[in-house]
Amino acid sequence: MPIPACDLTLSRLGRRATAPSITALMRTALETPGLLSLAAGFTDNASLPVTAVAEALRGLAARAPDLGFLQYGTNAGRPGLRVRIAERLLRHDGRTEEAGDSVARAAWAERVFMTNGSQQALYLAMQTLCDPGDIVLVDRPTYFVFLDLLAGLGIEARSLPVDAAGRIDAAAVRRLLSAMRADGSRDRLKAVYFVGWFSNPSGRTLGADEGRALAAALRAEDCMVPVIEDAAYREMGYAEGAAVVRAGVLSEPAWDGFPRLHAGTLTKPFATGLKIGFGVCDHDAWRAAMLHVKGHQDFGSGNFAQALLEEAIAGGAYDAQLAILRLVYREKRDALHGALLAGGLSARGWRWALPEGGLYLWLEGPAGLDTGGSGEFCRACLREGVLYVPGELCHGDAPPRHTVRLSFGVLNQEGLAEAGARFCRAAAGF
Repeated sequence: MPIPACDLTLSRLGRRATAPSITALMRTALETPGLLSLAAGFTDNASLPVTAVAEALRGLAARAPDLGFLQYGTNAGRPGLRVRIAERLLRHDGRTEEAGDSVARAAWAERVFMTNGSQQALYLAMQTLCDPGDIVLVDRPTYFVFLDLLAGLGIEARSLPVDAAGRIDAAAVRRLLSAMRADGSRDRLKAVYFVGWFSNPSGRTLGADEGRALAAALRAEDCMVPVIEDAAYREMGYAEGAAVVRAGVLSEPAWDGFPRLHAGTLTKPFATGLKIGFGVCDHDAWRAAMLHVKGHQDFGSGNFAQALLEEAIAGGAYDAQLAILRLVYREKRDALHGALLAGGLSARGWRWALPEGGLYLWLEGPAGLDTGGSGEFCRACLREGVLYVPGELCHGDAPPRHTVRLSFGVLNQEGLAEAGARFCRAAAGF
């Protein structure tokens, strides 16, 4: 006699959950023979720091019988690593005297908590701030995986207004907030999110004046909501010292009084497989709530990976790897840029700016072109054997239909030249 199937009812969260956009892109890349992917933001395999990781492990093992790095760690993360992160952040924010002061470093380290990649810090922030139906303002364009995160939690994303140059339009922000107050949605606004450096997807860095103007606009509209600064690519500027582009939200006086979270990662600038990120939050109650929720999820991110990274930072291997990556990704950027120019893309009305860091080119096609994932242009690219991220995925609302994100992180220079040529051949038919 067959056993009757049980009736299973998913929670509202379970019913809302859909496969992230990046999952479908990765599946297409893996399941299509010969396809060259300019989609997923993976890093360069050839430059992964195998020797540095092995040396860090030998350094840890040499301190036996202290094998704590193979044991569970604390929920907030390894104290020594948190101090290292605090010191780096202070230096990047231009606070060099405090970076050299043990008391100041310790005070900032108390604000640091380690996560399973910076994505977990973003998820914890949203879980502890928002209920379904709440609103978060995001930059335009923005990190599309964060938009998927919001959708899964039932949170509405609305894009910050920008001017013709793509810079945040503070006056338009004030008009938006005023309109939200008038229609009653202002009460549901819980946070503002933006990518601070070498943005995924646009490659753009938020200017110091833009950040101050945004803070002033929010303050003027009595909208002192939490601000989340995504700094995943901060250390990946191509020029030496490019991390110190401006003070982040934790040090910029314009943001004083706002609850602030700075989310970063140690793995994209070193070895992505270690999957260790961090959050730095200056609001005690919010930070405590995030740690409580994190404790329910994992009661501590991977202690072994943290120990390796702590060793690599202390011994200089982390910064040595950054120096390698600056050269590698600048050359890759130039290879893809050159392929697009050689393929005549700009002559067909396409436009893009060269980023000074990160892994991405952000392209705007001719007006009227539809680069969406279900459109004929995308199908033409797949027939040519090249994959991209449709720009429509990278907007909280009113997405333009003619934008594209290309990643140059994975392919070597020869592969980037071929992928660029394929993209141009597909574009030639439109």
